[in-house]
Amino acid sequence: MPISPGTHLLYTVRPGDTLYSIADQLGTNVQSLMQINTLYLPVAEPAQIFPGQVLLVRLPGMAEQSSVLYQVQSGDTLYRIAERFSVSVDMLAGLNQLQQPDILRVSQLLSVASFVYEVEQEDTLFQISRRFGTTMSELIRANQRRPGLSPDVIYPGLRLVVPLPSSTNIVVFQPLPGTKIAPGQRLTGWARAFEATINYQICNAMGRIITQERAVTASQGAPAFGLFDAQLQFDQTPTTQSGILMVYTRSARDGSIQDLVEVSVTF
Repeated sequence: MPISPGTHLLYTVRPGDTLYSIADQLGTNVQSLMQINTLYLPVAEPAQIFPGQVLLVRLPGMAEQSSVLYQVQSGDTLYRIAERFSVSVDMLAGLNQLQQPDILRVSQLLSVASFVYEVEQEDTLFQISRRFGTTMSELIRANQRRPGLSPDVIYPGLRLVVPLPSSTNIVVFQPLPGTKIAPGQRLTGWARAFEATINYQICNAMGRIITQERAVTASQGAPAFGLFDAQLQFDQTPTTQSGILMVYTRSARDGSIQDLVEVSVTF
């Protein structure tokens, strides 16, 4: 499954921009910009861009994890950006350690809880949304104003921004939805939790428990957000090819599950 590694930037085209000037400014090349954004026939006139369009740019570097930065535009608010990428306002502020969430600077870079997927032959937006546990409307919203994006037809090579699985207070970075997991693999994410305690368990497609509930400690407890990082453990051998990883907290009042995030996985 072609997850695109590295750091990607959502760049809004400005008056006077060309692919050459954007490539030079951001340390990439024109060919990469054209391929990632399908700026070629029959999708678009080759190398032709317009102010207001949004281009996805793979930034220089060797980062293995797929991540996305958003460049703040005039008129943006944290609420609008959070809504676009299907994440809570508190989560977006926490991810970026914003001390004054109501104040954003034009061209400020924000980390958004998303990854990048490269479209393959025969893919559809519906299939992609099902695979990653999101919806078509969320995919379209995260990729709004991008050339080459259509609800009906998408072309191989287009790279799509896909929101990560999240709830109000938890986002899971790894494993990504639809990927294969095994004992010892990393479970990472960002969470706001009472006494910094996060829980997870794994079930197969038939609902059989593969991993009993286990606790993971985040780097900080509520009201702050903290990073959690642990190795997945299995108590049973999976008997199906797919399953669900559940990450959540429990209420300090009655022990009920809160902030549940479900990640579809394979074994």
